[in-house]
Amino acid sequence: MIKKCLFPAAGYGTRFLPATKSIPKEMLPIVNKPLIQYGVEEAAHAGMTDIAIVTGRGKHAIEDLFDNNRIIEEAVANTDKAELLKETNALMAACTFSYTRQKQMKGLGDAILSGEPLVGNLPFGVVLADDLCAGNNAQDGVLAQMLKIYEQHGCSIVAIEEVPEQDTHKYGIISGREIEPGIYQIDDMVEKPSAGVAPSNMAIIGRYILTPDIFDLLRTTPAGTGGEIQITDALKAQIGKGGVIGYRFRGRRFDCGSIHGFVEATNYFYDHFFKKA
Repeated sequence: MIKKCLFPAAGYGTRFLPATKSIPKEMLPIVNKPLIQYGVEEAAHAGMTDIAIVTGRGKHAIEDLFDNNRIIEEAVANTDKAELLKETNALMAACTFSYTRQKQMKGLGDAILSGEPLVGNLPFGVVLADDLCAGNNAQDGVLAQMLKIYEQHGCSIVAIEEVPEQDTHKYGIISGREIEPGIYQIDDMVEKPSAGVAPSNMAIIGRYILTPDIFDLLRTTPAGTGGEIQITDALKAQIGKGGVIGYRFRGRRFDCGSIHGFVEATNYFYDHFFKKA
């Protein structure tokens, strides 16, 4: 069973300035829970309880979230507000947390490579916290679904979904053939192609299961689109070796890296999980 899950969390979140001048974008709340906590809960429900987080300057609030705060805990003890810490405390009890820093902002591929000392020579999950995913239930999160695909194929898995053709320039786009319902054998992928030249409208979103050979591939991957080390370029090298599978997941994904997606997610989670409480 895969136990490790890597969270690249070093980005600046400039689309949310001025808030992200002092608050990590991963700590922005959907209703009353930070984005990264939703991601850690998804990982934990999938059995990935060794949480590795790649941070950067000014991100200490993430570490504080998953640490004891005696002042607050004592302030709410024996009150109805103590219930609000229950989920966070459960994660702290169930998971281990380790941290490292990405030294330079050189893309997602570099952020994942920065996490190698925390992951080691083992397959691992990757969650981008600003891609917030709602499964049909807690045990049917996207990572839990992807683990079942990994158990069948034993290679790197990427979560994919259809996007409007005019939005292909925002994503890594795959081409491939559907070998089972919702499961694609990928034969190529392109980082952020413009509309009209994209090989499809099937986009990679922020959920991966990666085999550890990805680290050696990332070390030799030159800077690509935007002058950054792209994970898609390393995955393309894996296609010719062990193969890469695309999985069209069940559930709904919100792009909380954008203002529109963040507001949409807030309304959805309030209506479905908080309003009835």
